Parts: sequence; C-alpha cells; structure tokens
Amino acid sequence: MPHRVPNANVKTRRAVYFRRENESNRRFRMAKPKSKILVGTASWSDPGFVEHWYPKKMPAGDRLAWYAQHFEMVEVNSSFYSVPDLRLVERWCRSTPDNFVFDVKLHQLLSRHSATLKLLPPSLQKNAEVDAKGRVKLTREIEAAMIEEFRRPLEILSGEGKLGALLLQLSPGFSPKRHQLVELDDLLGALADYRVAIELRNRNWVEGAELEPTLDFFRSHSATLVSVDAPAERHFTIMPPELNAITNPELAYLRLHGRNAHAYTTGKTVAARFNYNYSDEEIGEVAGRARDLAKEAKEVHVVFNNNALDYAPHAALRMRKALGQIILPTARQTELF
Repeated sequence: MPHRVPNANVKTRRAVYFRRENESNRRFRMAKPKSKILVGTASWSDPGFVEHWYPKKMPAGDRLAWYAQHFEMVEVNSSFYSVPDLRLVERWCRSTPDNFVFDVKLHQLLSRHSATLKLLPPSLQKNAEVDAKGRVKLTREIEAAMIEEFRRPLEILSGEGKLGALLLQLSPGFSPKRHQLVELDDLLGALADYRVAIELRNRNWVEGAELEPTLDFFRSHSATLVSVDAPAERHFTIMPPELNAITNPELAYLRLHGRNAHAYTTGKTVAARFNYNYSDEEIGEVAGRARDLAKEAKEVHVVFNNNALDYAPHAALRMRKALGQIILPTARQTELF
C-alpha cells in the first residue's frame, strides 16, 4: 500500500507542488527560443549560376522563383551598382514565397568605394560633385539623397515582410589610419529603422588595441559585425576568419569567401578572387560555426560568396543539409528525376 502524507500536510504538499510548478514555468520562460539560421548565396544571377546551375534555357525572369525553391534567403548584389527599380522589386516579391528574405547590399558609394556619375540615379547626377578622375565625392548631402533613393525599394520589401538586413560592404581603403568609424554615424542614424550588417574589409580595425573600440562602436549602433570565412592569411584585406563577435543579438551575419589566399589577394575579378569549392568537411566546420553564432543571436544569415562557376549554390545546399534543413537526393534519385 502506497505511503500517504497525513492530511495535516496538505498545505505542505500544495506548497511543494506550486513551488516546483513555478520553477518549471520560470525555466520555460527563461529558455531561449530556437534561433533561425538562413542560408543563401550572394546574388542569384551570377554568370556561373546561369551556365552551370540553372536548368538550360531557363528564362531570366524565372530564375529567382527557381532559386527560391532551394533557399529561403538571398543577398541582392545588383543594388551595389544601382538603386533597384521599384517595379523590379515588386516582381521579386511576387516571384518568391511569403517567408522568403532579401538581404540588400547598399550602394558602393555608401560603402566608401569609388563610384562614377553614371552609377548614381539620374535625379542625383546633376547635383553630385566629382573629382579630377570623375569619381563622385561623398558629401553629407549626396549620402542623404542616396539613402532616400534606397528607402523606396526597401519599403516595398519591408511592406511584404521580405526585407532581411542591409549589408554595408566597406572598401579595404576605409582603414583606421585614414578614417574613423564615426564617419558612419549619419548613415547608420538614417538607417536606424533597419537591421544593418557591416563587413569590414580592412583587418586593422580588429587588430590589437583597435578591436575593443571597434566592437564598442558596433554595439552602440546596434550594427552587426559581419563574420567571414576566408583564407588564413594575415593580409590587410582579409578579416580574421576566427572572429565571431556578436555585436547585435538580433542578427549574426556570416559571409563565406572561400579559402584560396592567392586568388583572394591577386584575383582581378570577383569570380577569380573567390574561386573556391568548399569540401564537405569544410561545410561541416562552417555549419558548426553557424550553430555557435545561433547560441547568441536570434537569427543567423549565412551567405556563400564563392561565386565562381556554380560553387556557391552547391555549397549552400550542402550547408542546409549539414544543418538538417533539407535532405539532398542521392545520385540515383537525381538520375530518376
């Protein structure tokens, strides 16, 4: 016969029960919700993708919808060269599922790269100042005007619930010897309503005594410091691949450039610089890194930028498999289809 606690101890039993219940509820409330990891590529229309990955003779207008059958996010690369046309952005929204996400790369002028007049919207060209080489001078006025031009397509994506983050890919020439991070204050202030990820392309920002002030700046502006997978080479244009600093707990951003040091530092084109085919073992390493980032950030965006041939989409698909997001067909299943 089971042992029973006397009736006199009913209050005690209830107290123990409710204490345990409260502890359980508190642990449930304190438990961090599972982070989301989104995987995609830097662009969906690279020539290598068109030639080697998409079905032969697929119309250009059908590629994004086909891409969206394989991935939940993409990084818009064309916006680095021109402000996206509003009708085109509306077409992007119609071509993709409701949960699809676009990360938008900000214009090269905003990213402190050289830009000529023809890369500016026509409405801004007449008022822009240029130097002796025909390069646009980045004044406060032209920066503010460019941000306003970008705001319109961004609002379309945001209104459809498809805007992920803005990527500010800074020039390697933006260095602590010649610049200060506070030069980005106006830009980040104007974009405060959006999630902004900043990719530094000069490692001197995170070397030695510069590291903590750099991280403090990012944290104070709620900006995400982009982590990279890159060659293990101490070159000033290559960010340390081991740097996994979370500066905004809402978003971590990991871009994969390949691990070919010679190509990275000598390549004349994007495809040449990031010409690298990740092995399955390396994909496993990166998947582990993404999971580590997800322990501290609510959302992690993983973007493959090894855009030579069709290396990026195939690596991204293997990454999704390594994360347990999809099951890739076997060779035999591929033959059947």
